[in-house]
Amino acid sequence: MTQNRVPLNRALSKLGLLSRAQAATAVRAGRVRVDGRIVRNPAVLVVPERIRIDIDDRPQARVGWRTILLHKPSGVVTTRSDPENRRTIYDVLGEDARGLIPVGRLDLATSGLLLLTTDTQLANRITDPDSAVARVYVVTVRGRVDDADAMRMTEGVVSGRQRLRASAVTIRKASGRESHLTVELREGRNREVRRLFEAIGHEVTRLKRVRLGRLELGTLQPGAWRELTRTEAEQVFAI
Repeated sequence: MTQNRVPLNRALSKLGLLSRAQAATAVRAGRVRVDGRIVRNPAVLVVPERIRIDIDDRPQARVGWRTILLHKPSGVVTTRSDPENRRTIYDVLGEDARGLIPVGRLDLATSGLLLLTTDTQLANRITDPDSAVARVYVVTVRGRVDDADAMRMTEGVVSGRQRLRASAVTIRKASGRESHLTVELREGRNREVRRLFEAIGHEVTRLKRVRLGRLELGTLQPGAWRELTRTEAEQVFAI
């Protein structure tokens, strides 16, 4: 597999060493060595898996392969640090998060299945749109969603300058007050579920990701997590 070259500040973030902003500041200050040489340009392209990193003249130890499945609670941000001092997934995981990077993001109000890994190539494969990984959500929205609405979402709606489309929509329960649905996506665009429903005139009040490929959240409680084997991680790509 071809290994992806990424900007140095992004590589430091992917390796779980610094946030992207912290990395850019550290690189410009001459605090980062790549393979023994000080690099001051955060945009220099590197392959994260192939470089040796020193920060403040301290070698940064590599961690072994590790991937976990976290039930991200609602009200937690998918980031290493937050300027608004909101609770992050790293606050939830504590020391168990060492070396792990999130695979994509779930927004503040969204709960459910989130993978974290030390394998940047795995993360790239999952988030690559060409992989078309199935992302399944259970959704609650205000108002009644009918079959015509569901068809509109699977045929495609326009949000901003983008055309969004669900690969499958199942109405589980619908009333004048609210509707409960299961939605499957395969493109992974930003805030895609919320934008799909906004486009047909419904506000999402609850959103939870329950499946990624064939990997399921199951009965894991909010804030809990479990280790995955390499075989389990590959279930993400199962059709």
